[in-house]
This record gives sequence, C-alpha cells and structure tokens, in this order.
Amino acid sequence: MRRRFLARNRLIAALASVTVVVEAGSRSGSINTAGHAAALGRPLGAVPGPVTSGGSTGCHRLLREYGAVLVERAEHIVELVDGPSDEPAPLGGETRDEMAVLDALSTRAPRSADELAIRTGMAPSDVSASLGLLELGGRAVERGSGWVRSS
Repeated sequence: MRRRFLARNRLIAALASVTVVVEAGSRSGSINTAGHAAALGRPLGAVPGPVTSGGSTGCHRLLREYGAVLVERAEHIVELVDGPSDEPAPLGGETRDEMAVLDALSTRAPRSADELAIRTGMAPSDVSASLGLLELGGRAVERGSGWVRSS
C-alpha cells in the first residue's frame, strides 16, 4: 500500500548489508532507501547513468553527498559486502565471457543478443549479462536493433 512505502524503505535499508542504487532520479524511492541505509552506516553503491539524464540525478547525488562507491562491475558490489579482495582483477578488467562477446561484436553492424549467443556458443542470459558489464565499462553500446563494439 502506498502509505507503507516509506516504512518499507526503512525495513529494506535495515535488512540489507549493502544498498546499491541503479539510475535513480532525485525523488526516487531507492534514494529514500539509500538515505536510511547511510543513516544506519551501511555501505552505499551507485550505478549512475549519463550526467545529462534526469533519471540519474539521484545516483550522482549519492556519489557527491553520501560518499557512495561508484559501481561499474559485479565485483565492486562483492567488495562492498566482503571488503576488497587480494586477488587482482583480470587483465583489461574483462572475464572470459566478456572477452568472447567483445570479440563477436562488430564496430559497424549491430548484432542482437541472440546472434551473439550463436556466435559465442554462450547462453543468451550470459550474453546479456556480459553486454551489460561491457556497456558499464564503455566497451559496448546498444544501437538500434543490436549491440556494437565501442570505438
């Protein structure tokens, strides 16, 4: 129910060991949850969108005013939960799956996730996950009906 919305946010913040906000506007409910988490001393992470996007102003505010950690990869969330790992990130910051998808991408012709799954021999869900991480890292861009490698 709408009247329980803010109470629900407080409960989520209290139950979570880490709060990560993805592309949230300034008046988003997830920003409210992040504020409660910060008040409880919980680690905060933010996955902002473009600076020019109004839908990302909340995440940019979390980074500026609340000391949220910029999250670019799934490993960054694990670090928020477990602390920094001692093992170095893979060379270039990509996993084997990400490298396979990156190699299957063209710089000119957009390719769908299904086409990339066929080219790489990977499951479509794994291709989609890799595309998301490559996009966060600025290595792939969704264009029209598919994905291309960033130049």
